[in-house]
This record gives sequence, structure tokens and C-alpha cells, in this order.
Amino acid sequence: MTDKSKPAPLAYQNEPFLNSPDGRILRILSEYVEPLARFRREQIQDTVVFFGSARFKNLRNAEDALAGLKNGSEPGVQLAPGLKRAQAAVDMARYYEDARRMAYLLTEWSIKIPAKRRRFVVTTGGGPGIMEAANLGAQEAGGKTIGLNINLPFEQFPNPHITPSLNFEFHYFFMRKFWFAYLAKALVIFPGGFGTLDELFEILTLAQTEKLAKKILVVIYGREYWDKVLNLRHMADAGTISPADLDLFTVVDSPEEGFEYLREGLTRHHLRMQPKAAGERVPEIAKTRP
Repeated sequence: MTDKSKPAPLAYQNEPFLNSPDGRILRILSEYVEPLARFRREQIQDTVVFFGSARFKNLRNAEDALAGLKNGSEPGVQLAPGLKRAQAAVDMARYYEDARRMAYLLTEWSIKIPAKRRRFVVTTGGGPGIMEAANLGAQEAGGKTIGLNINLPFEQFPNPHITPSLNFEFHYFFMRKFWFAYLAKALVIFPGGFGTLDELFEILTLAQTEKLAKKILVVIYGREYWDKVLNLRHMADAGTISPADLDLFTVVDSPEEGFEYLREGLTRHHLRMQPKAAGERVPEIAKTRP
């Protein structure tokens, strides 16, 4: 009796192909279509994205870490590098607490907006630090909250405060960036490092060059930190940017100040408009060209 040949696998079930260079376009497309389907299912209309350092701790954990190091150090000895870093962590923990508070205020307001879909949902990169703080604040206010995590060689695990159905994992940085910008109506930039600066300047560049088909509010949080890192006024004085470009963002120093700016701006620019649901319109990353 002759054995029948096994049928060839269906292309979309062929894992060696899907994971090969030839399957890359399908993997990229999946990171567009699968999140789109979930956002539609969860009725997410738009978002407010929080960026900032993944390294900040909440105040209690930072103080406990510092106390533990101090208890193990010899009296009268100057602060060792480890102690200095622990003290810096305590000093910077206020930004964790401020992000948590600001996300709470924003979510508390947004969930009361009479709308068929969810408005201005707090979104982060899904990891620890400022991302965790913002997701936590939104969760405490009773709202849904989104985490757009990225698969890295050094694992960045999603924080536990993301709404489970809105917990995403990306392989491609550019697709993750797409989803940060696609639904965003505002960005809140807390103190952070290279990644935070990357996201800030990408959105400012899109706004400066009029490649956005919508108004995105940009809030830079923490004048004390950012004044030591950025001198954008000098760029305007030197002529490398227009003085009007300094109006593309605002700087705030308290959760309440940031929230009031967002509430006023989001109401003025977006609550009087009724865009279609995600998936029913062309991407808003760039204006349609003739």
C-alpha cells in the first residue's frame, strides 16, 4: 500500500516562511492590523501618550533602597557612588508620583466625556518607571490604559497596570512608533533619556513640517530637569528653528497645571470634532497629498 504524501502547509501557517526574510512584510503588516483590530474592538478613539524614563522608582521604593544602603555604610564616610545614585533616585521619584497623579486626573476627566468610544486613553511604552506610573494612575481612576511594549534583548516586561486586552508587544520599533502617533491627541514628556528625546523630537519635527493632519498637544514636564538638558531658545536665537516653533509645546511643573492645559486644549481642538473610528479613516501621520 502506497503512503499518501502529506499536504503542504498553508502559507499563513508555515512558520519557517513567516519567520524568514521573505515573510518580513507579513510580520510588519501584522503589527499594524492586529493592534488596529484590538483598538476597534475596545472602542479606542484616541489617546494621550506619556513618555519618560524607565528607570524612575516610586517614592517609597526609592526611599527604602536609600535607607538600606545607608544602614550598611560606615558612619562619617562620604556617599559612595551607589549611595549617590540611590539619593538621585529619591530626588527623581517625584516625577513618578507626578506622572501617576496627572494620568489619574486626565483619566478621571476623560471617562466622564459622553461619547460612544473611549477618548484620550492614557498610553505608554508599557514598561517600568514613568510608563508604569502613568498606567497605574489611569488604572486607579477606573479607566482603561494601553501599553505598547517592545521586544528587546534585555527584556522589558510589561508593567502590571496595563489593561490586559490593551497590552501589546512589538518587534519593530517603527511600527510601535506608528501606534504611538496614530491615535495620539497629546504627548506628555516627562524627564527621560535618549528614547524620550527621540519621541519628543520626532513629533515636533512632524508638527514643524506640517506632516500631521491633526493637532497634537505636546506637554514637557519638569522645567528644572529639561532646562539643564535642552536649550531650544538658543536654537531659535541661532536661527536653526523659527521662533514660532517654540509654540509647538508648553512646559509645566505640576500635575494640575499639565492636566488643565490638556483639558482645555483637547476640548478646544478635538471634542468639537467627530472623527471616524480607528480603521475607518486613513492614517493621520501625514496629510494626503494630491
